[in-house]
Amino acid sequence: MNVLIFLVLAIAASIPLSYAFRAGLVRVLPHEKALVARDMPLTAAFGIMVIGVYVIVAFAAPLLAPFPERAVVGSQFQPWDSTYLLGTDRLGRDMLSRLIYGARNTVGIAFATTALAFVVGALLGIWAALRGGWLDQLLSRFVDALMAIPSLIFSLLLLTIFGTSVLTLILVIAAVDATRVYRIARSVSQGVVVMDYIEAARLRGEGNWYLIRHEILPNALAPLVAEFGLRFCFVFLTISSLSFLGLGIQPPTADWGSMVRDNATLITFGDMTPLMPAGAIALLTVAVNFVVDWQLYRASGLKEQG
Repeated sequence: MNVLIFLVLAIAASIPLSYAFRAGLVRVLPHEKALVARDMPLTAAFGIMVIGVYVIVAFAAPLLAPFPERAVVGSQFQPWDSTYLLGTDRLGRDMLSRLIYGARNTVGIAFATTALAFVVGALLGIWAALRGGWLDQLLSRFVDALMAIPSLIFSLLLLTIFGTSVLTLILVIAAVDATRVYRIARSVSQGVVVMDYIEAARLRGEGNWYLIRHEILPNALAPLVAEFGLRFCFVFLTISSLSFLGLGIQPPTADWGSMVRDNATLITFGDMTPLMPAGAIALLTVAVNFVVDWQLYRASGLKEQG
């Protein structure tokens, strides 16, 4: 019941906060961007506000956290009080501090993984659509074979073989997720490479790299940016799932997935502390999806009927 009341109050408070945040953006942004901000829905404003808070927390974690990330500061599973605002975990580490540092570790690693997957997958997808022929067929069949394997099972297998360091985690998940990015980039680019301006650029003697940078990528950017947001959510949830299973970010590094696993026993006693990292994961996922939906709507060219 307490959790339900907390959720209702949080949702009720988010509406005026989102409205005030959107109004603030309209006042401080340049004229053209202010017009865009004025027309954004409250859900998008809420998403941008939440993402901004997460970014600030991630960068300012050492300043915001009351205790060091790995310090044992009390006995295990101490309740909430004025010293330990969210109590302590099973080793006596401050939960609030680890929750704050988890924003830096979980979100930072997820962003780096998504960026790497997107660079590799998007470039290969655009290159395959531009060249066509045997290269397109070879890359596409290889990607189809990899996508036939469930991504979580494939990631578990690779991490079991190559280890669970942060670098290995980033490379493995990026390699698995790049296949999805490849399919989207190839599909979007195939609709661009047949346009007349591509043929005109080829007749001018422009090379493939020029075509990718100046002709294809700018015209395929809107759906790819939206896909980046969706891919980030999937990667973020994958890393949290792997950490919950013990093959993601390894202790003593603070990570939201492993924090849920380590403190799950508290739920038996009616303690909502394990729900805090789970809620942080869910909140960021929802916020990113709100912004992605808005960007997809803008890219579609649709207008609201007045």
